[in-house]
Parts: sequence; structure tokens; C-alpha cells
Amino acid sequence: MHDLKSGPIVVTGGAGLIGSALIWSLNRRGFDDIIVVDAMDSSEKWKHLVPLRFKEYVDCEDFIEVVGEHRNYFGEVQTVFHLGACSATTETDADYLMRNNYEYTKHLAHWAIDLGARFVYASSAATYGALEDGLSDELELRSLRPLNMYAYSKHLFDLYAERTGLAKRCVGLKYFNVFGPNEDHKGDMRSIVVKAFEQIRATGEVKLFKSYRTEYRDGEQRRDFIYVKDAVEMTIHAAQSGANGLLNVGSGHAHTWLDLVRPIFRAMNVPERIAFVEMPESLRPKYQYCTQARIERLRASGYDAAVTPLAEAVSDYVVNYLIPGRVLDPSEHGAPALSPS
Repeated sequence: MHDLKSGPIVVTGGAGLIGSALIWSLNRRGFDDIIVVDAMDSSEKWKHLVPLRFKEYVDCEDFIEVVGEHRNYFGEVQTVFHLGACSATTETDADYLMRNNYEYTKHLAHWAIDLGARFVYASSAATYGALEDGLSDELELRSLRPLNMYAYSKHLFDLYAERTGLAKRCVGLKYFNVFGPNEDHKGDMRSIVVKAFEQIRATGEVKLFKSYRTEYRDGEQRRDFIYVKDAVEMTIHAAQSGANGLLNVGSGHAHTWLDLVRPIFRAMNVPERIAFVEMPESLRPKYQYCTQARIERLRASGYDAAVTPLAEAVSDYVVNYLIPGRVLDPSEHGAPALSPS
């Protein structure tokens, strides 16, 4: 078992959705010896950091340069959560993605492992490409065919880690459809929950794509949705457990888009109105109708916590964060006092 109390913790992408939620969860456990690494932009993701407790903030480019010259500049770092990346599946600048997602991860991984630190990094379920069945973290990596450059940049590091043996000394997390508070900065990459919430607030109606496969009725296309609060608990477990290789981070269940949006209407106390619209023709050939994470390896590593039921997770997100416009705050009312473990 890896002890998170053994030294400073680095969280890259610390102002993002999963990164800030991870720091929130660490703070609730009593940890604040945290170095936040990120790249601030014109969004307001800086607001996610305001309630959080951490020792230092460092720009991502400055960080990799400093530790490249002075390995122990930030002390005896013992845990590195590498969650920072360009996560836009629509990004077309391949050179940028290779530098930001692939090369940066290589440099950081070698620094962390040479330092003797526990290295946990974000891979992605997007690396599975068009697969709809058997999304197992034990699949042969060479068999996967990512559909966009973002996914390919993530897949390349998974391959690199396997080829060089790094995979036996770290753990990569294949996050599925993560949603929850602190995703407001993600633009078009925000979850359907927040987009549907905004549609309902503006028009009283949600628009969903029609189905073009007879075995799926409109709105019954399926995804593995995972609440960010669950995702970060799985992330912390992965660090502590000493598991290596790749682990899927998902609910292990496939839910329909209707399952996802109906609780939003209830949470907003608004009558349900759903319209089905045509899917752009360019999207139809590569649209996935069902994704479901196989999480046997995660469970086998000792993670035994129940996953928050989807309707409950959506309600928590809408009622406690979207409606009041709140971000994750470790001192928020009702937050349990957890001891470092």
C-alpha cells in the first residue's frame, strides 16, 4: 500500500474538473501538502482553486523545466497525479497534442519514477475507439484504434509505458464519461448534464439525438456515466493500492441518455420536455451507441465502495452546484470529516 502521507503530492491539471475534485477530496481527508500544476487560460477555472488548500501553484511549463534541472526542487515528492492534458476530442493541432499530452507525460513519468514517487496518470476511455462491447482494461493495446487525435495522444503513452516497462511501475486510469461540479470551463467538452441544465433553464426543453439503429429507440443510446466524486475516490484508491498498468474508471453500468436527463427535470422541478433532433451526418458513422466500463480489475485491486446511483449523482450536481452556482469546497456544509488514510 502506498502512503499518501509520506511526502508532498503533485496534482497536474489541478484547476480542472477531475484535478480540482481530487484536491477537494484530499483536503477532506486532511491533506494540504499539495503542489498544484496547471496552465491558466481565459476561462474562469481559477475559481475552482479558491476554496481549496494547497502549498503551491506552478505553471505546467515552469514545473517541468524546474524539475528537469533540480529534481528535488519541490522536496521529496512521493505522489504524482498527472491529470493535466488537452482533453478536447475536437482538437486538430496534432503537434500540440503530441507535445502536451504525450511528450509532457513521458518527461513527468520518468521524473516521478526516478524520484521514487507513485505515478498515477490519466489515460482515457476514448482510446477504445469505436468499440462498444468488452471495454476491458486487459485488452491488447495494439488492437485498439482511437478515432481522434486526442485519444491517439493518450494511447501513445499507454503503448510507451507498456513497451518501456513503465506500466509495471505506475497506474493509468481510463476515465469514462465523467460529469460533475467544476466543469464549467470546458466549453463544448462539458457534460450533457450541464448542457441540458442550461437548455432547460433557457427553454424548458432538452434536445437529444435521434437513434439511427433499430435496436436502440430515441434517447436509449447508452453511456457509462461516472460522477466526478466517485471518479476521484477511485483515483485515490488506485494511488494507495499499488495497482499497476491500466484501470478503467467508470460505473460499470450503461445508462441511457433518458436516464441521465430525466433527473435534471425533477431536480429543477420542471415538467419533462424532450425533443429528438437529427444527428449531423458527419457524426453518424462513428457514433457509439453503447459504452460500458469493465471494472473487474479495479474491484480486484480492493476498491469495494458502491458507485453513486446515477439519478442521485445528477440530483446532487444540479441541486447543490448548478442551481446555486457553487464550486467544490472542502468546508461545504455536510462534508464528512475524513481522516488521512
